[in-house]
Amino acid sequence: MGQKWIIDVIADLRDFAERNGLPLLANQLEVTASVAQTEIATRLDGAAPTAHLAHAQQLPPFKNTG
Repeated sequence: MGQKWIIDVIADLRDFAERNGLPLLANQLEVTASVAQTEIATRLDGAAPTAHLAHAQQLPPFKNTG
């Protein structure tokens, strides 16, 4: 299963927020997804978290890969 499931859960929550008129929550969940992706990548490759943080801040908006 790995850790991709958490990214999918966040994407589902973001989609729900967008569909139900909760734009601030949707935006926060987008940020949350970027943080999750960064931390997972850090765990997987053993790099210092700061090495991935700069990259995460440049990521395009998170989209559900369904």
